[in-house]
Amino acid sequence: MPSFLTRSLATAALVMCAALPAYADSYISRLLNKPVPGGVAVVDLGPAAQAPKATWQGKPVLVVKDQDARWLAIVGIPLSVKPGTAQQVSSGGRNLPFVVGNKKYPEQRITLKNQRQVNPNPDDLKRIEQELDVQVRAYRTFSPVTPSNLLLDKPVDGPLSSKFGVRRFFNGEERNPHAGLDFAVPAGTPIKSPAAGKVILIGNYFFNGNTVFVDHGQGFISMFCHMSKIDVKVGDAVPRGGVVGRVGSTGRATGPHMHWNVSLNDARVDPAIFINAFQP
Repeated sequence: MPSFLTRSLATAALVMCAALPAYADSYISRLLNKPVPGGVAVVDLGPAAQAPKATWQGKPVLVVKDQDARWLAIVGIPLSVKPGTAQQVSSGGRNLPFVVGNKKYPEQRITLKNQRQVNPNPDDLKRIEQELDVQVRAYRTFSPVTPSNLLLDKPVDGPLSSKFGVRRFFNGEERNPHAGLDFAVPAGTPIKSPAAGKVILIGNYFFNGNTVFVDHGQGFISMFCHMSKIDVKVGDAVPRGGVVGRVGSTGRATGPHMHWNVSLNDARVDPAIFINAFQP
């Protein structure tokens, strides 16, 4: 029979193992930790009385409080990061590691009648460059507000027509991967903000058409485009579920649909992660 000491050690080990998942496998980690290109890494920063700051690749990242006064860094990983690479989040003089896993994205071939939307002319390219600069600045917004919710609502109720990360070929020519989710819904369908936020940019752009950026806080940003109508203005506070515009087909689009981007620390990531629809 095992000795009292052996039983005591075994009991202590079980208690320690039971305690570990309280933060190592928290609800937030189970929901969001998908550390692949285009995914999200959840990095445990440990307990602290006040919110610590954290950075990755020189950019500030979203930090939220988990249970037991522990803090978590929610890091967006760009599609351009190579699988298998070791990364480090910096916080309080420490370097906290995570590894980027692998994910293969499918291909999509699209035929456009407007050849300029495949190969823009010089005037178009000048416009596109100016518009890109404005939108990149919006994506890099980092306000101190804590997001109202990390489990997001779908902006519209409808089936997916195109997933995130798809390698896209327009008229046979490869272009940037799909940076968001497309929902197949009729023109005029109201688009609702998936979390509370502030409108930081609106515009009509060459590729995106009518577009709205909503800052949910700490670099957590939603972008909606191809809209038929914009119902908000810059500076508006939008509640969770508040209508920001209507579905349309403006910009480079083959028909009415709702395109939704999610960005973390200036990295476009798979919105499916935040609506519990991620597929490895």
